[in-house]
Amino acid sequence: MATCTEGECEKRAAVMLHIPWAENRRVCLGHARVWSQKDGVVADPLDEADEELP
Repeated sequence: MATCTEGECEKRAAVMLHIPWAENRRVCLGHARVWSQKDGVVADPLDEADEELP
């Protein structure tokens, strides 16, 4: 299980962010919502996030 790469967040990473001006990041759903509102950012769900659902 990968964790969110944002700050001190310890939540499970569920989304890969493709950011044109920076390195791609694996983030939790909360951080993905914030980032995906910025122009040019694309959020793709991680395949492994689906595997961990009950």
